[in-house]
Amino acid sequence: MNRRHLFGAAAALLATLGLAGCKDDSSPAAQQAAAQPAQTFHWKMVTSWPKNYPGLGTAADRLAERINTMSNGRLTIKVYAAGELVPALEVFDAVSRGTSEMGHGTPYYWKGKVPAAQFFSSIPFGFSTGEMNAWIHKGDGQALWDEAYSAHGVKPFAAGNTTMQMGGWFNKEINSVDDLKGLKIRMPGLGGEVLAKLGATTINLPGGEIFTSLQTGAIDATDWVSPYNDLAFGLNKAAKYYYFPAWQEPQALVELLVNKAAYESLPADLKAIVAEASRAATLDMMDDYTFNNAKALPALIEQGTVLKRFPDDVLTALRETSTQVITDVAAQSELATRIHASQQDFLKKATQMHQMTDKEIYQWR
Repeated sequence: MNRRHLFGAAAALLATLGLAGCKDDSSPAAQQAAAQPAQTFHWKMVTSWPKNYPGLGTAADRLAERINTMSNGRLTIKVYAAGELVPALEVFDAVSRGTSEMGHGTPYYWKGKVPAAQFFSSIPFGFSTGEMNAWIHKGDGQALWDEAYSAHGVKPFAAGNTTMQMGGWFNKEINSVDDLKGLKIRMPGLGGEVLAKLGATTINLPGGEIFTSLQTGAIDATDWVSPYNDLAFGLNKAAKYYYFPAWQEPQALVELLVNKAAYESLPADLKAIVAEASRAATLDMMDDYTFNNAKALPALIEQGTVLKRFPDDVLTALRETSTQVITDVAAQSELATRIHASQQDFLKKATQMHQMTDKEIYQWR
């Protein structure tokens, strides 16, 4: 009987404690906190792309929509195409100043502000798409990228990749290295510096100005992206020869820029949504280009485009000069030296693997 009384008292005590706990959870203070609406954020995203431009412009729109949906409207993004709020090549500055909370572009556009940014866009004869993504997300890439942009108050995310590109459009044939001398060509980033070393005159133009410049003879040649985007711009109507391979851009990373102070103001779940939406946007763009390039290339050929491969001696000169240019840029700062060293270390390991896998199956299939 004593034991039964003891157990009964213990049960009563536990019940009392449980009721007390429930009463605390339903206190006026707790109810008021639960009733408060979640904080919402309404941001702007400026881009380097023409409005509704396939692949690039539409990717920015889809990224904004994804963030809005994932956050259930707590973080909404209004997208502005190039020139609507700021020019295409001033996106980084707008995000840095806080004029816009977000930007969508590609790192080599800002090399005048951050010389090391070029390493996060395209490296001539360098990373493939998968290798670049792996280095950013699993290697040293993201930490080094954050460090490169930190002084400007910008937080970067990989938010797309146009995959393997093409060598560009030319109004004359390139049969030797001498044909590059005096050539007026639109080519940004490290690839442009390589061509400048070989005697070309390189110009950095936003996408919206390329067709007119090529058609009027303001430039003799241009790179842009690949069949999907080049067909959309009608570049085949302004130049006859379409060269490959894309020595200058074996892949091309597209980034989401976020004002660092604005990003830090977000609660943890919205920060995670921005990061994961960017990762999803990368895969979405890769799928977009792989699928649509395969359809666009035959269309270009049917319309009279002449496909040309760069001669071996030209590719050899481009590769040797690329090594020199990249080494020189890497020596400009201690940070650039570390970025280059990290990339070369991973590239060596990845190349050894892909010699036995990707290269072999592509040759045999």
